[in-house]
Amino acid sequence: MRRTGWVLVAGWLAVLFCAGAVQAAPAGPRASGDPTQYAYLAARLRASPVYVSDQIPREVPRSTAPAFAREARRLGVPTYVMVLPQSSYGSDADGLLAGVHDRLGRRGLYVALSDSGLDAAQTYGVDLPGTADAVSESVYAMPYDATPREVFRHFVEVVTSGQAHQRAEEARAAHEDEGPDDGPGLHTDTTERENQSFVTGIAVLGIPLSALLVTVHALQRRRVRRAAAAGGGGRVPTARGGTQGGGKKAGGGKQAGKAVGNARQRPVAGPGPFPRARLLPLMAGAAVLGGLIAFTASQVFDDTTSGDGSRPTAADMRARIDRVSAGLRRDPLYVDPESRSTLDGAERDRLRERLRELDVPVVIAAVPTPPDDESGGSTELLAKQVHDRLRRDALMVFADPSTGGIELVNYSPRVDDSYLVDRPRDLTYTGPAEEQLGRHLDELLTYVDKAPRAKTGGSPYEPPPADDPVEEKALPGLFTGDFEPGMVIGTFAAGLVFGLVAAARAVVRWLVGRKRPTAPGAGGAAAPDRPTLAWLRRTARQDLDALTAASEASAAPSEEARRRAWECLDAAALLIDGDSDGRIDADAGPVGLACAVVLARAGRTALGEPAAARQVCHRNPLHGVARRRATARPADGGAARPLPVGEACRVTPGPVLRLRSPGSGGRGGYVPYATLPGPLAALGDGVGIDQLTRDVREYFGVH
Repeated sequence: MRRTGWVLVAGWLAVLFCAGAVQAAPAGPRASGDPTQYAYLAARLRASPVYVSDQIPREVPRSTAPAFAREARRLGVPTYVMVLPQSSYGSDADGLLAGVHDRLGRRGLYVALSDSGLDAAQTYGVDLPGTADAVSESVYAMPYDATPREVFRHFVEVVTSGQAHQRAEEARAAHEDEGPDDGPGLHTDTTERENQSFVTGIAVLGIPLSALLVTVHALQRRRVRRAAAAGGGGRVPTARGGTQGGGKKAGGGKQAGKAVGNARQRPVAGPGPFPRARLLPLMAGAAVLGGLIAFTASQVFDDTTSGDGSRPTAADMRARIDRVSAGLRRDPLYVDPESRSTLDGAERDRLRERLRELDVPVVIAAVPTPPDDESGGSTELLAKQVHDRLRRDALMVFADPSTGGIELVNYSPRVDDSYLVDRPRDLTYTGPAEEQLGRHLDELLTYVDKAPRAKTGGSPYEPPPADDPVEEKALPGLFTGDFEPGMVIGTFAAGLVFGLVAAARAVVRWLVGRKRPTAPGAGGAAAPDRPTLAWLRRTARQDLDALTAASEASAAPSEEARRRAWECLDAAALLIDGDSDGRIDADAGPVGLACAVVLARAGRTALGEPAAARQVCHRNPLHGVARRRATARPADGGAARPLPVGEACRVTPGPVLRLRSPGSGGRGGYVPYATLPGPLAALGDGVGIDQLTRDVREYFGVH
């Protein structure tokens, strides 16, 4: 009896237990076969501590899971990493981590990553200081274009640094100061590559061309100065009616007025264009410089792809297609296990029952189509790929669990889909997916049941292929795109730089010329105490030109003034134009040039003040006329006596004129002019201009 009682009690308990289990179980024969999101992800992490979704192969290929695992091992605690589309988390990534941990039942660090970065990280049963701060620091510090793998690597570095809190505070302060969109990107994108190409084009052509133009300009200016210093491009006045040169006769005093009045200038060609023999090496050097700049740019802007270098394999690109196709072979309703469930058990059973009752084949795939999936976010392409795997015709319905959107792709020859598209409530349903997706799908099946049956079916248009994931990340070449427009701008920039350099050089020369301390000469002309050979040549040409112009402009000079001016002009020509060709001789030395300058200035003074042109300053004859005398020792070392001085040396005697010695080619040392051979030395003893002109004529044997 006792044994029978125990059997009866056990039987009643079994009946009650079974009844409760039946009451608690979801209705429908297939409800227990649909795993929840938590259970599905927990099962994946039980197989491997890193799970990468197959829905985002363009951004995070599944083949990169070992790289995440290597970084996770650096943390020193059990780490479980999930990389899913952002839509899989919704707004509660922490809740997803908690649910997965409950299903998995293992202690460790749980990390949720998505295609937008680090979403959450939680520790369960382990101590890992700085985890929360590392999450905050990664959110604030990482650039917007960092990939999940790069974000996770940075997260690990912050946690293991031991300074997670300090770095989080610094990142938060920088974020508040700069704003969310002010930081630079981590990778080179197409827009940045276009900017790099543009700048490279400007540099490759603009810098060498600027250097070439400025160099040629500087060399040409130096040629002009040398030509001017050598007499090429200068003009020496000559007196008609007389002869010049050693041993030649010049016109007498009776012809002086006519000779000076008829003085003319004989133009001489300048240095000419820049020689081609020197231009070609400069152009070759500019080309080499351009090549070096191009090579340097190719080394600096060496990115060839945008991203962290991950490349999806063929298996990565077909993984989701295989998963969805296999699911639809088993069941006409496939719900993505990685996404948050928006269809409860009753709704799923209702949809499966409706699908079985239809007389046309219809399949429903509740899966998202993110832009980084294998189809590039194209529902039509996803449908074609699934249809090719199923190898059977059907009306394919794709429902996005996160948005509630529904799209149709008709591969059934028996359904007129124009009827479905023209319904008052069109099929692009939107709204809260949790509340409306099941009802909208049920309404859709009602429309399908009422849709006219087509006699001859068609097929949808062939969708365009998705972009190749490798080519999609590839950057255009540095020397393509905006490189040519950059070269055009570089040409204009080179011209602008050349103009600015030339203008700046002219301004600097003008300012330096204004600030250069010089003693006044006749008519305010400069009178340095140590003139260079180039200065003497230039000044001789200018002063002789001025004397000629003043002689022609003089209305009625006195006989004495005309005579003295002519004699000065004739003597100066003997000193610097021995060939009588109207140009300064190439071998004219400093002594002869200085003497010609003194005579030219004295002759110009004689046209206005004949009496004042009789004496010049004995210390520096370039100072011009001397109207007073001062007691001084002559240059030959004799006794002190009154000697003529100019205004510059009357109060305070200035330095004695020093010239380079003859035969030095203008490069010897400076010595007092009175110690050098030639007629000019006599001025150191105080002789007058008339005596100087006679000495010059006698020096050259002109009678």
